[in-house]
Amino acid sequence: MNFPFKDCILYGGQTKDDQKREEIFYNKIIASDQINQMLAPKVFTNIKRYSKNNIENKDIIFDKNDNLIIKGNNLIALSSILKVYEGKVKCIYIDPPYNTGSDSFSYNDSFNRTTWLVFMKNRLEIAKKLLSDDGILLIQISFHQFPYLRVLVDEIFSDGKHIMDFNTLVRNTERILTGDKEYNDVIEYTLVYSKSKNFKMPKMIKQKEEDLYCYEIILEKDPEKCEKIKIGNKEVVIYKPGTFEIKTGEPNFKKLKMYTITGSISEKNSSGRFFEKYLRPLINDKNYPPETMFAVFDMGDDERKYRLFQFPKAGKKAGRYFQGKPKSSDVTLKPYPNFLNYAEKYNAVNKEGGVSFRNAKKPEEYIKFYFDIFTSENDLVLDFFLGSGTTCAVAHKMNRKYIGIEQMDYINNITVERLNNVIKNDDTGISKEIGWKGGGSFVYCELLEDAYELLNSIISANEDEIKKIKTEIYCDQRIIPFISTNELLKVDNEFDKFDLKDKKQILIDLININKLYVNYSDIDDKNYKVSESDKKFTKSFYGNR
Repeated sequence: MNFPFKDCILYGGQTKDDQKREEIFYNKIIASDQINQMLAPKVFTNIKRYSKNNIENKDIIFDKNDNLIIKGNNLIALSSILKVYEGKVKCIYIDPPYNTGSDSFSYNDSFNRTTWLVFMKNRLEIAKKLLSDDGILLIQISFHQFPYLRVLVDEIFSDGKHIMDFNTLVRNTERILTGDKEYNDVIEYTLVYSKSKNFKMPKMIKQKEEDLYCYEIILEKDPEKCEKIKIGNKEVVIYKPGTFEIKTGEPNFKKLKMYTITGSISEKNSSGRFFEKYLRPLINDKNYPPETMFAVFDMGDDERKYRLFQFPKAGKKAGRYFQGKPKSSDVTLKPYPNFLNYAEKYNAVNKEGGVSFRNAKKPEEYIKFYFDIFTSENDLVLDFFLGSGTTCAVAHKMNRKYIGIEQMDYINNITVERLNNVIKNDDTGISKEIGWKGGGSFVYCELLEDAYELLNSIISANEDEIKKIKTEIYCDQRIIPFISTNELLKVDNEFDKFDLKDKKQILIDLININKLYVNYSDIDDKNYKVSESDKKFTKSFYGNR
C-alpha cells in the first residue's frame, strides 16, 4: 500500500485529548541523522515503585522482573525500551485512536488518513521488533480505518502471519441513541497477527457435556440375522431396520452421543469422511433400506470396538453416527468463533478499576479473553496506547509481566491510580472470577523532557502569549543549531503578518527535535542537570550499573 509520506517518521506528540496540532514528517533518508537522534534511548525521571504498602521514590534500581509504566511519547518510549526488550514480548494489545474525526487523533492535517497511517506504521515497525519469535499482535479498531490498517499490517508482517480478525459487538443495539445517525455502529474489530508463519491458532477447551450422551442402541445378537462385509479395509456388520432398537433416556457418559453428518462434519471429521466415501454410495442399493445401521470396527477411541453409522430416513439426505465418550480426554477442542458479544460488559464497564474514563474503557473480561488464548503466566505483555490501564490491570491480576506506555496527561490521575488500586485489592472487573487478593508492584517513570515543555507552550498559546514565547525561543539553546538569534531578529518584522496557526508552526519548526527529550548518551552532561537518582535508575535499566 502506497500513501503520501510513507517513507517518513511522524512524531505524534499530542498530550491532551482536545489538543489539535500540526506535525512535521521527517523523511527517513533526508533526515536520517535527526531521526536516529530522536529515536535514541532516553533518560528516565520521576521514578516511583508502587507496592501494596509503599511508594518508593528514591534510589530505585530497575529489576528485569519489574512491571513498567512509562509516561512519554510512545514512539520515543518504544525505541527507548527496544535495547532491553527486543524479542521478549509475548503479546502486544493496543487500542489506538480510531481516527473517526471525533476521537483523540486530532491533527490539523490535510492528509488525515495519511497522517494516521504514518503514525501507526512508525510504531508498529518498532513493536514488531519487540515481539518474541512466537509473539502475537492484537489491534482493536473501528470500521473507519480497519481496511487500511489491515493492508498496512499485512505489509509490516509480510514474513509473519495474519491469523484472523475478531468481530466484537461492543454496543447494545437497543440502548444506544441512534436517531440522528445513518446507521448504528456497534461492531469493533481486533486484528490478530503472529510474528511466525508457523503459529497455530489455539482451540477452545470445552468439558464434554454429559447431557448429550443420551442414546442407547440395542443390537440384534443373532449373527445369522446380520450381514458382514468389508468396506475400506474395515470389518462391517449391517443391521437392517428391525434388528436394532434406539432408546433415549437420562444422560450418562456410558451412553452414546449422536452426530448428524452434514457440512464440516462430512468434510473434516474422520467418521464423517468415512460415511461420505464408503457408506453414502450404498444408499441407493436396494439391499440396504433407509435407516440401516452399520457397525464399523476399529474406529474411534471410546470403549466400544466399533462405531455405529445410520442411513437417513426415506427422502432425507443426512446420515448420522453414534459414538461413546472418548477414553483419551474429558475435554474437547473447538475453534474460536470470530464473533464475540461483549455489549453488556461494555455497558457496565464504568466502575471497573475505580476510575472514570470518558474515552471508553475496555472490559477486563474482554482483555482476559485474549490473554487466556495467547499468553501464559509470567509472559510479558505490552500496551503502548495504555489509556485507562485495562491491559496492565488485567495482566497484573493474571500474573503476566507488563509494560504500559501512555503520553496523555491523564496517566497519573487515571492510569497509575487504577494500577495502584489493583495492588490494593481492587475487587472490580475479573477480580472475583480469578480470586484476586491484591499485591505485586510496578515501576512508574517518565521520559526526561528537555524542549518538550517548550513545544507544549507553543501549542497551547493564545495570540498574546505567542509573542512572549517567540522572544524566549529566539534566545533558547534548544532551537535548530544552524539559525542564530541575530538571523531571527532580522526577519522578525514579518512574524506579525501571519495568523496564529502559522505563527505556531513557525516556532515549532525552530525547535530542535533532537532536544525534546534528553538522550541517554547525554546523561552525564552537566547542562541537563540529571539527578543522581535518575542516573542510577536509567543506567540500571540499560544494563550499565
